[in-house]
Amino acid sequence: MRVILAAGATETGLIDGISAAGASPALLGHTPSADAEILVYGQPTAAPVTPVSPTGCPTPAAITRAVREVLGFDVTVLDAGLAEPTAAPTVDLEADPGTDIRERIAVPDATDLYERAYAFGQDLPDERVLIGETIPGGTTTALGVMRALGEPLEVSSSLPENPLERKRTVVNEGLTASGLAPGDCAGSPLEAIRAMGDPVQAAVAGVAAGALERGVRVTLAGGTQLVAVAAAVRHAGIDGPLELATTSFVTADPAVDLESASENLDLIVTVTDPEFERSGHVSMARYCAGEAKEGVAMGGALSLVPAGEMATVRGRIETVCTRLGIEDERERSGSSLENETETTAATVDDARSRANSNHPEDHASR
Repeated sequence: MRVILAAGATETGLIDGISAAGASPALLGHTPSADAEILVYGQPTAAPVTPVSPTGCPTPAAITRAVREVLGFDVTVLDAGLAEPTAAPTVDLEADPGTDIRERIAVPDATDLYERAYAFGQDLPDERVLIGETIPGGTTTALGVMRALGEPLEVSSSLPENPLERKRTVVNEGLTASGLAPGDCAGSPLEAIRAMGDPVQAAVAGVAAGALERGVRVTLAGGTQLVAVAAAVRHAGIDGPLELATTSFVTADPAVDLESASENLDLIVTVTDPEFERSGHVSMARYCAGEAKEGVAMGGALSLVPAGEMATVRGRIETVCTRLGIEDERERSGSSLENETETTAATVDDARSRANSNHPEDHASR
């Protein structure tokens, strides 16, 4: 089992009020680099910051890392246009960060990037891969690509209140700047990404297409950003079974309609509820309040957790967040809390063993 994380940047993420992927705009460019380090090493090693929202919500990388520590899986990071260097080992796709989609061209090298990623996907030795992303501003570029393709789907947000009208305005400005009307890029997904997308979309779509055509089981691990990638894959004429694994936090957004996405794009959708409300730790409480929701392959990783082992993962999330300096301010007492947070080596080994034969449907709601 391999999780592939495509990490990149777009100037779209700097538009005021559309992303919570970092404590401040000045630090936004470091978020994907830090996410990669957290997923690989368990904490930032060269990035100068741990991505945390202004209210204390940690990056989804902390959740995915916790699942990795419990279950164990291989990780490959793709440099798909990072704005800042990362100490995590990466496969360099020779991508530049994307520009603001309100400019005429957002990803000038979309086609070359897709082709390099496609070749990487074709060469994967794995029978199954989960592909995730980290790119601030990615839901806005996702909306841009879906509008250019003529897909009538909406996107979620890393903010508790989805600034959908703001995103629509940005997308409309981008379409105008590119000389496009909605649907003009139907059947031409790389043109849609070039005009209205981001480099991570080209990378994930290329890897997914290459892997699918080689017969690899592909799961897009994320929310509406990866619905846009699925749309790009389908508009490229790539068929075959394609899965999407996301979280209940995404489906709780009233703008999101994964049932329509499943039907329109022939997606097998798995939604996992990690029951974060049972912890109360600030790291999980902020997700319950509607922040972050998804990213860094979080939904895909959680879909791997065997039935009955989610409490172990929640305990490990607290451990990871303590390591990252995200402290729980609750008064901790009682044996029930100890049972919730204690993760013994035997429990972790048992969870890993069960995960080897586990399918996402075992505990997910659809």
